[in-house]
Amino acid sequence: VKTSITRLPPRPRSIEAVVSAVRPVSSAANRSGEGRKGFLVNKRNQCSPDIPNTPSKRAAAKHLIERYYHQLTEGCGNEACTNEACGSSPGFQRMDNNAAAIKALELYKNNAKLCDPHPSKKGASSAFPENSAKGAHNFSACSNGKMNHKDLPPTREDFRDLNYLTEEKVYEILSLCSETEDYSPLIRVIGRVFSSAESLVQSFRKAKQHTKEELKSLQAKDEDKDEDEKETASGSSTAMEVEPEASASSGDGPSHGENNVQKLGPVEVSVDIDAVRRVYERLLSNEKIEAAFLNALVYLSPNVECDLTYHSVYAADPNYLNVFIIVMENSNLHSPEYLEIALPQFCKAMSKLPLPALAKLARLWSQYGADQIRRLVETFQQLITYTVISNEFSSDNLVNEDDGVVAATKCLKIVYYANVLGGDLDTDHNEDDDDEPIPESSELTLQELLGEERRNKKGPRVDPLETELGIRASDCRKPLITFEDFINEPLNEVLEMDKDYTFFKVETESKFSFMTCPFILNAVTKNLGLYYDNRIRMYSERRITALYSLVQGQQLNPYLRLKVRRDHIIDDALVRLEMIAMENPADLKKQLYVEFEGEQGVDEGGVSKEFFQLVVEEIFNPDIGMFTYDERTKLFWFNPSSFENEGQFTLIGIVLGLAIYNNCILDVHFPMVVYRKLMGKKGTFRDLADSHPVLYQSLKDLLEYEGNVEDDMMITFQISQTDLFGNPLMYDLKEGGDKIPVTNENRKDFVALYAEYMLNKSVEKQFKAFRRGFHMVTNESPLKYLFRPEEIELLICGSRNLDFQALEDSTEYDGGYNKDSRIIKDFWETVHSFGQEQKRLFLQFTTGTDRAPVGGLGKLKMIIAKNGPDSDRLPTSHTCFNVLLLPEYSTIEKLRERLLKAITYAKGFGML
Repeated sequence: VKTSITRLPPRPRSIEAVVSAVRPVSSAANRSGEGRKGFLVNKRNQCSPDIPNTPSKRAAAKHLIERYYHQLTEGCGNEACTNEACGSSPGFQRMDNNAAAIKALELYKNNAKLCDPHPSKKGASSAFPENSAKGAHNFSACSNGKMNHKDLPPTREDFRDLNYLTEEKVYEILSLCSETEDYSPLIRVIGRVFSSAESLVQSFRKAKQHTKEELKSLQAKDEDKDEDEKETASGSSTAMEVEPEASASSGDGPSHGENNVQKLGPVEVSVDIDAVRRVYERLLSNEKIEAAFLNALVYLSPNVECDLTYHSVYAADPNYLNVFIIVMENSNLHSPEYLEIALPQFCKAMSKLPLPALAKLARLWSQYGADQIRRLVETFQQLITYTVISNEFSSDNLVNEDDGVVAATKCLKIVYYANVLGGDLDTDHNEDDDDEPIPESSELTLQELLGEERRNKKGPRVDPLETELGIRASDCRKPLITFEDFINEPLNEVLEMDKDYTFFKVETESKFSFMTCPFILNAVTKNLGLYYDNRIRMYSERRITALYSLVQGQQLNPYLRLKVRRDHIIDDALVRLEMIAMENPADLKKQLYVEFEGEQGVDEGGVSKEFFQLVVEEIFNPDIGMFTYDERTKLFWFNPSSFENEGQFTLIGIVLGLAIYNNCILDVHFPMVVYRKLMGKKGTFRDLADSHPVLYQSLKDLLEYEGNVEDDMMITFQISQTDLFGNPLMYDLKEGGDKIPVTNENRKDFVALYAEYMLNKSVEKQFKAFRRGFHMVTNESPLKYLFRPEEIELLICGSRNLDFQALEDSTEYDGGYNKDSRIIKDFWETVHSFGQEQKRLFLQFTTGTDRAPVGGLGKLKMIIAKNGPDSDRLPTSHTCFNVLLLPEYSTIEKLRERLLKAITYAKGFGML
């Protein structure tokens, strides 16, 4: 859906929709091609002065215009016709639908000659029902080819006084049309109702008891019917509940958002959605009727946009939302006919809905189920993809300035939150935000003196719709459809992220930033936006430092400088970072510059990478005892009985934050619950599955046990843990827990309390220090706004998939080498033959880390440069710039031997 669109030929527009009005489509519609030209239904249009004003005569006149139109576009079927205004005439020049409609009106005004359809003309009974056996009247040309308007007979029922639709009425009209094989009455009704917001608001209402006044209002046939409809809308505020199509995804355990619907409450709307779906299913199979929906939508959308922008219609009547509910049930909205004009215009109108209406629409759609959500996503994604691949966007022609793409993205956001709401929610387990406030920097005084204020002083932004709904994306354990379905790759390819980030920070109404809709961006694009934010913040800190130097006359360091000894790296880093955190936390946001004592390496990124690697190796050493290691899962967890002080855990948090801030990848192995907790969630029973799998399985078996838990298991609300020395430690999950047995009735409570203790309470002190250190660096970053927990892990740890073919394809060459050089072919043959561990050593040697960046090894941009002729020298590298210096070895065996020695014994830095 997102990557390719098959352009279908436009379907011909039906004459019934063409002659039902007298004003043409807007100029924008006229530019869309012949398939979209024509006239639209508009019940408010005043007829031309030459068209009778009485209903019966006006209907007859329209019927006559219809015949002129068919004569121009299809002809009478007589190849020898001499009428110059007939398509069958040999000298007749073909015209498009718009021109034919205008010409038909002109012929009617001039009382022009009207041909009889030729007997051999196929479909004559359909195009000219008055000539068929089923026709009620017979229109024939006079002997002189003229017809007087006074002689026009009355026409059949065309339901012109029907101003709203019900399912029953649609089927009634459809049945009548089927009998006569003429669908023009139904097409006119659809055009009139679906092009009017007021009519749609009243259509397909759920059955309820009406008052006499409401019945009179609904059945009114005078010229003031529009006013009556508004009164009906305001008088029908008693809404009906929409039953959810599918319940939220189920999960194991006692706390998994199983009462989402009860928590959010049913959404009350007055439209019968099931009836709307049945009607669409019956009608969309007919091409002529489908064209009427399309034309009506083109006319409806600008009026709705105007109503929402200038008239606050939703505030006056919440049932106005019915317009969007009904239109979005059209399953053909993503077809090519809609993508050029109708759907973009409708998306623009929808994007003008006020925040409460957007939230209500999201809550309603959240009850639809996965299939309907996927249909809605495909509709908006198809429009975005179609627009992106149909235009050439660049830095001079930004995709941010395309109204159709922007509006569709805003509409997709509604579906995104509906997907979250309808999924497996966990809104009850949020961490208390009671951390100690991070000290403010003394720089604020200087900034205030300079007339500046720290940006984002209150922290990163929050999406208004998210606030209105009272949920976050991280609250959703499992959405109705995957989050990846919302990513649009063609959009990511053309997005100018530097410009988009600027719009994101400026927050102007005139410029839209896709960073405000991060669900549509992939991890690589979001990481680039985060990179710009970090670099600009580093530049800002250097600028402030320079201003300090000017004002105070002190020579301050514009970088975060760390000078450490390899043998005492934890002690040196801890002391320095603790001092910075206490004195001036803003220094943590300066660019990191690491120096190893006694080494000559200049840090342009590579030295920092090794610093992070060494710190992680040291601090996660099981001998230190800060973390426990699970051999089964290969994951670390906080040691609740660790002897280390909180400063050590704060250091780890700072290191993780600095790694993200300085775009470095760490080899850390935490379960996902750690990243969820960093995003403000608490650990629950379900998080034990990857952090403590054995315990999880035991508790799961307890929940599923069919016997008598109290008699068979004899468990109480007191649990036992062991300290570092293997001594048992008892803990009561409830007061007097050793005296409270676990029974079939209270076992869910026992499991929830057990998980709460293991993941939250037992490591509360350690994790709070860890999180505080992390937030010291990232508190002003859009990190939490842009990324989900699993994406945070990807940022910190990189990708585990090492695709060396992608690395080869993206590698560049310098110094005389190219991809066809013998030594280069030998090099890649050698590297591809390495085992997994050797490949990791190669990456460590070349780039400073053994993990792939976000987006995979194809994003690494490694350079292989010639480093002289054949010699016994080892290959060398500039890890700061991912440059490998490779001598031109004479044989592949020598290349392999030299390369393996280099990557196996590489440690430390030296000046070349």
